[in-house]
Amino acid sequence: MKKRIFGIETEYGLLVKDNNDNDFRLDPMEIANKIKNHIFSKNLGVLDLHYRANDEPPGNGGFLLNAGRLYLDMGHLEFASPECTNLVDLITFDRAGDTLIQEAVEELGWADNVSIIKNNVDLETNATFGCHENYLVGRGFPFDERENLKLLSSFLTTRQIYCGAGRIGSCDPHPFRDWDGVSPQEAVDEQVDFQISQRADHIPNEFYRWVQYNRAIVNTRDEPLSDPSKYRRIHLLVGDSTMSEFATAMKMGTTTLILEIMQLGVAKKEWILADSVQSMRSISRDQEFKWGVTLASGATSTALELQLDMLNTCQKHLSGTNAETDWILENWESVLTDLPKGPEAVLGRVDWASKYWMLNEFRNEENLEWQDPWLKSLDLEYHNLNKEAGLFWGLEASGDGYRTTTDEAVEFSKSNPPRGTRAHGRGALIKSLINQHSQMDYLIDWIGFRLSKTDEPFLMLDPFISHKEEIIEYLKQFDSLSHQENKPDLEMKNPEKR
Repeated sequence: MKKRIFGIETEYGLLVKDNNDNDFRLDPMEIANKIKNHIFSKNLGVLDLHYRANDEPPGNGGFLLNAGRLYLDMGHLEFASPECTNLVDLITFDRAGDTLIQEAVEELGWADNVSIIKNNVDLETNATFGCHENYLVGRGFPFDERENLKLLSSFLTTRQIYCGAGRIGSCDPHPFRDWDGVSPQEAVDEQVDFQISQRADHIPNEFYRWVQYNRAIVNTRDEPLSDPSKYRRIHLLVGDSTMSEFATAMKMGTTTLILEIMQLGVAKKEWILADSVQSMRSISRDQEFKWGVTLASGATSTALELQLDMLNTCQKHLSGTNAETDWILENWESVLTDLPKGPEAVLGRVDWASKYWMLNEFRNEENLEWQDPWLKSLDLEYHNLNKEAGLFWGLEASGDGYRTTTDEAVEFSKSNPPRGTRAHGRGALIKSLINQHSQMDYLIDWIGFRLSKTDEPFLMLDPFISHKEEIIEYLKQFDSLSHQENKPDLEMKNPEKR
C-alpha cells in the first residue's frame, strides 16, 4: 500500500504515594476511574452508553474530541490514538494522550500522590502491561504465510536494540498468566542487572492470536476494524512504551518499511532466526550489548548486523518513495551507526540507552548495586509523565531529547482530530454530540456509529475517507428530534473492540 495508517494504544502504570499524613486512601482502580471521568467531565469526549464487551460496560470509556479513545482496560488507564497517516501526527497524538491524563492528575490536586508511569512492567510484582501498535495493510498482504511471519518476527526481535525502554532485573512469568494477578518468580539461574527491553521476558510465543494471554512476538488475530475485503490490521503487542519521540518514530517507522518490503516480496529468508523467543530474551539480557543470534540456517550473526542488512534492503527498494520514508531510512542508519559507540552516543534517541546511562552514572556516584530499591525507583521515574519529576524530561529540557512534534501541536491535538482519515469525521461527530446533540443517544465504534434504532448504521469502513461533510449532513436530520424519540437499545452489526 502506498498510503499508510498508524495507531498506538498505551496502557499506563499508576504509582500511588502516601503523603506524610497518610490520608490519601484511594486505591489505584478508583484513581484510574476518577481520572477518566474527570477528562470526560471537561467535555473533551463522550462516554459510551452501551456495552462494548463483557469487560467494558457503559461509562467504562469513550471517544474523545481528537477522535482517539480513552478507557479502562482491566483497571489500567488506556489511550488509543486516532488513525494517523504520518509519523508526525502519530507522535503528536500519542503525546496528546499522555498530556490529557497528566493534566487530569494535576487538576484533581493529586500531583504529589499519584504518578502516571508510561512503562510496561511493575518492578515489584513483575506484572506487565502493554503498548500496542497498529498498521493498516492491504488484504493481499502475505500475512498467512509462515515464512513471512518468521521474517516479521526476526525484525521485531532485533529492533529492540533501538526500540527498547530498558529495565532493572528480570522475571520468568508463567506463559498463560496475564498481568492481572501474576506472581512470577525471579530467575534463579541468571543474574540480570539491566536489560534493554521491558516486554522481552513476557513474550513466550512466536505466533499467537490472543492479546492478553500467552503473548506472542507476532499477533495473528485478524480484526481489521475496516472493510475486511480490502484491508487487514497488523496488531503488535511486543514493543515497549517509549518516552523518546525519536524512539517512537523509529519503532513505528522502521516496522512499516519492513511490512512494505514484505509486501514487495524482497525481504530475505536468510534473516529468519533459529528461535525468536529465545533470541528476544538473550538480546535483551546481554550485559555486554553484543546481541549475538543464531539464524535458522545455523549461521551466527548479531541483531545489529541483521538490522543493517534489513536497512540496506529497504534503502535499495524504498529510497525516494516519499519524504517520510527517506527520513526513516536516514535516521535508522544514524541510530544503527551510533549504537556501537555506546549508550551516550544515542542519548535522547534510544530510551534504554538513555536510562542506562543515567542510572549507571548515579549508581557509580552513590556506590549502589543494580538491585538497590533506590535505583529501581529511579527506573520508574524515568517514565513519569510529570515533567517536574520524570527523569526523561530533563533530556528534552537540555536539548538532548530529539523532538518530532511541538508543544503547540500537542496542545491543539488534545481536542482536534488528525486530517486524512476517518478520525476527522469521528472528531466532528463527537463535537456535535457534545455541543448540538448532547441529549441524543448514540453508539460509536471505530468502524462507524448509530444515532437511531430505526436507521441503518453510518459505516466508515474505509479509514482513508474523512466522512466529515457527510456526517455533518447526516446529523441535520436529528436537529428537530427530541431525546425521547431515541431509545438507548441501539445495535450495530458486529461492532468491534480495538
